[in-house]
Amino acid sequence: MKYIPRIVDNIISTYLETFGAICIRGPKWCGKTTTAEQHSRSIIKLQDPDFTDSYLKTASIKPSLLLKGDNPRLIDEWQDIPELWDAVRIDVDSKRGQTGLYILTGSSVVAKDKREKVHHSGTGRIAYIDMLPMSLYESGESNGKISLSELFENPDTDINGIEADLRIEDVIEVACRGGWPESINKNKNAQELIVKQYLKGLVESDISRLTGEKTNPNVLRQLLRSYARNICTLASKSSIIQDISSVQNISEPTYDKYEKALNELHIISDIPAWSPSIRSKSAIRAKPKRNLVDPSLAVAALGIKPEYYHTDLKSFGFIFESLAIRDLKAYTTAQDGEISYYRDRYGLEADAVLNLSDGRYALIEFKLGGSGIEEGRTHLEEIRNLIIKYNETEKQCPLRIPDLMLVITAFGMAYRYPSGVCVIPLTVLKP
Repeated sequence: MKYIPRIVDNIISTYLETFGAICIRGPKWCGKTTTAEQHSRSIIKLQDPDFTDSYLKTASIKPSLLLKGDNPRLIDEWQDIPELWDAVRIDVDSKRGQTGLYILTGSSVVAKDKREKVHHSGTGRIAYIDMLPMSLYESGESNGKISLSELFENPDTDINGIEADLRIEDVIEVACRGGWPESINKNKNAQELIVKQYLKGLVESDISRLTGEKTNPNVLRQLLRSYARNICTLASKSSIIQDISSVQNISEPTYDKYEKALNELHIISDIPAWSPSIRSKSAIRAKPKRNLVDPSLAVAALGIKPEYYHTDLKSFGFIFESLAIRDLKAYTTAQDGEISYYRDRYGLEADAVLNLSDGRYALIEFKLGGSGIEEGRTHLEEIRNLIIKYNETEKQCPLRIPDLMLVITAFGMAYRYPSGVCVIPLTVLKP
């Protein structure tokens, strides 16, 4: 199977030239191992059943023996033998100045019963790279005619008339399929089955292995279902617990334990609030928006087929928002892009605020299309005007005016309002 280049490839190359070792983190099946193999010269797969026992025995006696091989050496699912973390750190220290020695991949943190085997964080020796499921540009659904980074560099870039290739029905299909590399070239039935099995393995095996305790698959299913029902909303923990308890009893400590495990497995990807201090702190909604790392997980947890959304576009709007957030995160990985949201008690909101590490940021609204676009434009202009008004009185510490204001749609054509707000279909974007 031909390798599909990933956005993170360039970041991996840069990090290997800079650090002695890197650790690629992300959810299972997002393509970590396949991508890491493109950058390695030798590999050891710790989950290979033909060698697991011998690897464990060697690690108990002399872990450094498992590091022997051409560099960069890929250690896949390193958390299964956590002694290797310190072995890598020590070897990097001993070869001070050398870079690109090791690539570690992992879908979770170290299991609870093995955490005492890691004695050092690896700070300064092992750099982290976070990897997501495939974006629409990587999977070929976005034609990439508008570059997000170029828009930041030149906000006046001509975007008028650039059209998306996909219809709303197509966007529904790719959102429900998800960004799992194994799904890209499969038929529709296979795509649905892949995500269902992903969730099955998650609730019946992965979480109990991570926590080292027996977990309740039915409660976990209901937790994920509730998360899916509340995706991209400000649902509180108590409301999610109440939602679960209507079907399965769950205590708050159990919920906290399960939620923590889902975070450590890179399944939950909540969105924090943006607090620009343009109104009193009490006016800012600080609860996180609920989100999962890929919209297909929400669809599968709800047991819905893509055709359902053909007659319920309102519900699909939340799935589309999750899809767009996934892609925006991927497109700004090289610039340490962070996604948050803004919403205050006065009703003023922006679905997302995309912050780059150099201080530039974009205010974003997600709309499927139609009349919602005008509503999104109004929200963005109101926030910008509020910042301008704040700066008129706050001379000591003025706030930065947004560098971009985007209404991201599911389909259609790109264009720019006279105010500077850009309307751009998700399926024309690239990094």
